[in-house]
Amino acid sequence: MGGSARLLIPVLKPELKLPLIPILILFSIALCLLPLPAAAQKSPERLPSHGVAVGDVTENNAVIWSRASAAAFMHATVSAEQSDKILRRYARVEADTDFTGKILFDQLRPGTRYRYRVWFSADRDSDGSQVYSAGHFKTAPPAAARVPVNFAWSGDLAGQNVCRDAREGFPIFNAINREPIDFFIGLGDMVYADGICTATGRYGNRQVPGHFQPAADLENFWAHWKYNREDTGLRKLLASLPYYAVWDDHEVVNDFGPHHDTRDDAPYTPGAALLPIGLQALLNYNPIREDPAAPHRLYRRIRWGRHLELFLLDNRQYRDANLDKDTRDGNKSMLGKTQLQWLLEGLEHSNATWKVIVSSVPISIPTGSPPELGRDSWANDDANSAPTATGIPQSATGFERELTVILKHLRTVNANALFITTDVHFASVFRYQPFADTPQFTVHEAVTGPLNAGLFPNRRFDTSFGTQRLFFYGPETVDSVKTWERARRWMNYGKIQIDKQGTLALVVADVDGKAVFQTRLQPRNADKK
Repeated sequence: MGGSARLLIPVLKPELKLPLIPILILFSIALCLLPLPAAAQKSPERLPSHGVAVGDVTENNAVIWSRASAAAFMHATVSAEQSDKILRRYARVEADTDFTGKILFDQLRPGTRYRYRVWFSADRDSDGSQVYSAGHFKTAPPAAARVPVNFAWSGDLAGQNVCRDAREGFPIFNAINREPIDFFIGLGDMVYADGICTATGRYGNRQVPGHFQPAADLENFWAHWKYNREDTGLRKLLASLPYYAVWDDHEVVNDFGPHHDTRDDAPYTPGAALLPIGLQALLNYNPIREDPAAPHRLYRRIRWGRHLELFLLDNRQYRDANLDKDTRDGNKSMLGKTQLQWLLEGLEHSNATWKVIVSSVPISIPTGSPPELGRDSWANDDANSAPTATGIPQSATGFERELTVILKHLRTVNANALFITTDVHFASVFRYQPFADTPQFTVHEAVTGPLNAGLFPNRRFDTSFGTQRLFFYGPETVDSVKTWERARRWMNYGKIQIDKQGTLALVVADVDGKAVFQTRLQPRNADKK
């Protein structure tokens, strides 16, 4: 009905002599039929628009992420399984974050399974009784706990116009969601902000088109993140597993760093820095815990029981220019002085059986496109004497001297170290004996990806660090794959399983979860107590 409701009260006539009680009942019923005043009405509750996620989980903390379709209050509750105690938090989401929000829950119990719910409403007083989205996670065990740990990682999602298949979406997440893992690391290029997604993909399949262009403004960066978050399998993973987000170059633009994050061609504005915009979008759309004292810092450590400590690097934000010479006296750095010192000190003080260094660029596989702009990964590509754009040999670029500092430090502290990397769009495993005078000191690297992107096999690798390739998984050439059915078979991810005794099992799995490589690594000087 239109207009405002009117209260209808019966007019009493003396000759009727109606009893008082029925009249009071009628009056009460009339009051109950009235709409409540606006201030007393319960505001409608709304579901998240792009799912929920839980990330940066530690022994005691977890970050819950979600997004609304308009300005609202984000509500979240967390409760331990088999417990009636419910923790409640809320936060305001506004247009300046594209209506995304993150809520930190602290004082959680180690090694405990939790359930959580998220919903949105117009006011802060809301109980989630109407609608909500739910998820679950398990906190990290205490640092002294000798418990098994299983996790997976990969990167490179929706790149080179290999996007959400119209029928399968991103099929690899179906396999990952079947894995009995404790957490997942999204190891860079989890969007291709400098790419497009058309109705027909690179390999001829029908795709869900993306309504965006290469991102030169915040709205287009957000649009790339929203497109990927609309995939059912990825949403399920993010809702039900602790997620650790790491960026690489395509969260901004190819091979970017602070000294080369501009582009001159349309739709970009010449001279306009892209790093700050891409970083804001990354933080808006990922459950990354932000430190008010260092709001842009992405490198962090995660401890998971007695046998594992993760060192998640930021390989983009502090690097020197790729074209700089990697000379003895130049101190060229990919990590920057502060992050390098943080890494060295963390490796020295960690008593975890395995130190897993999470790097978004590989050690010995040379990268950088076009190659005349210098190496983008650690390797100098020693066999490559072709000139760069500045005339110096391409082999004079790279970041090997800083990597040598890290490897020497790993040897000094006698660390059991494994690098996990992505970026190159094929899988490979390497064993390194970096120092001839200590051949017993070895380090391994496992390269995985793509999750769902173009394929770029490259069998060349740098031999500076006593490199031995144990495994390669990719097509013969870039052009040898013509169809989606053939392309999808090369999509892959990595798994690590560490048992109670500290033995590490490394697995590379294909798009359907089938193991295509596996090996076991025994720790040196393992503490069996």
